[in-house]
Formats: sequence, C-alpha cells, structure tokens
Amino acid sequence: MRIRLILAIWACKLAIFASRLLGKNGSSMPGQVALKICPRIMTLLAGQVKQDIIVVCGTNGKTTTNTLLSAMLESSGHRVVCNQLGANMIWGVCCAFCEKTDLWGRLHADFACLEVDEASTVKVFAHIKPDYMVITNLFQDQLDRYGEVDLTVDFLRRALALSPETKLVLNGDDPVVSQLGEETGRVAYYVCVDEKVREESSGGSEGRFCSFCGSPLSYAYHHYSQLGNFTCPNCDFRRHEPDFRVHGVGLENGLSFKLTHGDKTAAFDVDYRGFYNVYNIALSYSGAVLVLDKAPDHQAVLSEYQPQTGRMESFTINGKTVILNLAKNPAGFNQALSTVMADTRKKNVLIGVNDNPSDGQDISWIWSVDFERLSDESVKNLVVTGYRADDLMLRMKHVGFSESQQVKTRDLKEAVCGLLAGEGEVSYALVNYTVVFTMQEILKEMEGGAGYGA
Repeated sequence: MRIRLILAIWACKLAIFASRLLGKNGSSMPGQVALKICPRIMTLLAGQVKQDIIVVCGTNGKTTTNTLLSAMLESSGHRVVCNQLGANMIWGVCCAFCEKTDLWGRLHADFACLEVDEASTVKVFAHIKPDYMVITNLFQDQLDRYGEVDLTVDFLRRALALSPETKLVLNGDDPVVSQLGEETGRVAYYVCVDEKVREESSGGSEGRFCSFCGSPLSYAYHHYSQLGNFTCPNCDFRRHEPDFRVHGVGLENGLSFKLTHGDKTAAFDVDYRGFYNVYNIALSYSGAVLVLDKAPDHQAVLSEYQPQTGRMESFTINGKTVILNLAKNPAGFNQALSTVMADTRKKNVLIGVNDNPSDGQDISWIWSVDFERLSDESVKNLVVTGYRADDLMLRMKHVGFSESQQVKTRDLKEAVCGLLAGEGEVSYALVNYTVVFTMQEILKEMEGGAGYGA
C-alpha cells in the first residue's frame, strides 16, 4: 500500500505540473489519476492531519467562506490543506491533499479546510471523516443536477450518516440548513444575524416552508430568500438562539458588524460589497474560533484577502470601473442585484448566462430572479450575453426593456465593449459559472490595454 501511495502522489504531482504548463489549473484531473492508482489515498493522507478537518458546503458562498477560514488558521501559524481554487468534487479534494504531501507520502499539516460540492459529500465522506462541517445556505440550484432543495439536503444527510462525530456550524437563519442540526442529534453551532437589516423579496424561495410539517413559516424579520428569524406556527421548529450572534450591521461604504460569542465580541469593518458577505465572514470566523479555541486576527486576514474569481472583482479599463460577479441561481442573482442597486451611481449592467453541464442546462430559474429591480433610471445600459442571450432578452422584455433598449450578443468581448460604451459611471457584469472565467480573462486583457475596442 505504501508503494501505491507514493506512486499515486508522484503521478498526481506530475499531472499538476503538466496541466499548469498547459495553462490549466491542474486542480481536478490529477486527483482522478491519484485515486485510480491508490483508491485509499484520501483516507491515508487525511489520517495524517494533526488537528481538525473542516468541510464547507452550501449553495452560495462556500468558496469565500472556506478560503477565509483557511486564511484565519494560517494567520495563527498553522499549516493548512485547502482546495482554494474551488475544485470541490472528490478529485479536487484529493488533489489538494496530494499537492501538500511530500514525495514520500508525508503530509505536514495541522488542519484541512475543504470546500465540497453538496452532491459530492457522500463520496468524500466515504474517505474522510471531518471534525466540523460548515453549511452556508441551501438554495435552489442547477435543477437538472440537484433537483429540488430536498434532494440536496438528502445528499448532506447521507454524508453525515457516514461521519456521526462531525460537529456542525450552521447558518441558523436558513431553515433548510437548520433542520440538519435538529434531526441529526449531533453537536451544532448556529450563526445568526440577530436583527432586522433590510427585507428583500423571497425570490419565490421554496425554503420558506417548515421542513417537518410543511406549513408556511412566519418571520419576525426576514433578510432574503428564506433567511431570517423564522418560526413554524404549527410545530416546534424555529430559529435557534444563536451561538454566534451578528448585530450592529452597517452596509454603507462597505460592511461593518459585530459578532458576539459568549462574553466576547469582535468588530468587523471591511471594504466588501453585498450583505451575503456578512454570512460568509461570520461563518468563517466562527469556524476558526471553534477549531482554534481562540479568536484569530480576523481584521488582518480580511484586509489582505483577495476575492476569488468573480466575487465582486473590480477592474479599471480606460478609467472606467467594471465589477465582475458570479451569480448562478435565483438567490445569488437577487443578492447581486441588491448590491448593484444599492450603488446610487449611474450604472451599466451586463447579464450573462450559459447552459453548459457545469452551469445546469435548465435555465428556467431566470424567471425566479427579481430582474424587475433593473427597471430604474440609474440603469443606463443593459447588455445580455452568453449562450442563452435570447432567453435573457425575452426575460428583460417582461421587465420592460424593449429589444432596442438592450445590447444582445453571444460574443463576450463584444458584450464587454457594449457594456463600457454605456453612459454609466460604473459597470457591473453579473454572470454564471462558465461565463465568469472567460469574462475575467477578457477584463484582465482590456485592463492591461491589449485589445480594447478591437
């Protein structure tokens, strides 16, 4: 077994090197190679982690949450295995372990922070038994792959059955997430925004029904989608009292809030956009506090953090600001639109949707997005792009934008040029998964001055 382990690691490292020479991330395929050579490689390497293994799951925000959590542990002087590039299926997790291992199969790591795709949790948990599992939220996503949210919950439930000692760190404002703490009988910690911040449209969320009796939930206050201080009027299901309580939230000029745990309160003040990032930051900090048993230097980590691809990523092209954001489902798009419309400047907006297998080929979800919010005098230019540009144009006609008021093109570079041609003081590009990487490359190229206007 030792020889097979070493051969698998060598093969994985060689495949990573070759992939990156070809300009690819090398964060998934090499893991497939390693698992074929040594099927027990993940179990053998995970067993060498000295302290805790933390898995982060959720529909939206898991890459940001996992990366921030890893950075907080590293800032405390620890060595961490982390799949920071977001390759979150079993091969990507395997690759992350191999990359941190030396040529003789020795892993020198104190912690592992692993982002795991919800549908992959059962496969991953067959090899790894995490000490903690952080769940950010559970929304409708990729209907042709996940189906309804209940099927995603079932993936997580089956995974947790394989690891009965795993403790949970949950977004307590999400009733779909909270049910996992109720029904599994394990240690669970709840992170909640414990005040009304602003109330937004539910976006047709199916999560606003009791997971146990099916009754519509009532809310003392509601944040967005199904998130808020919920109570079922017909059974005992309700939002837990928070173990980590977020309060004093400010959304002007970035994000500010306080987080109280026991008798200690930490203050946060960061130049991030989007209320949803309050949850990402709070969950990552809470996870770090639990595994370290002390507060990390969160402000230093947050000030140095560089957003992952398309997480409100900013570019400057010929003096014009373009902000790129990944949005891949109704909840994500609605939160992105909230951030865009909170910007009082005149703005140009681009919406891009592909329907590749990794995006989800059923795009009926665009009719659940509150695009009506774009019907505002501050929106000066609207561009629709991607393989499903025609569908987006139809959707925007129902918002009130005529065909003559939209720029439609499947060519992403033309779409960016159309965006920049608008009268807005700032431009936003809200795009789904397979659009975001190409769009980032185009924006970087244009930012460097090459090819602008071509």
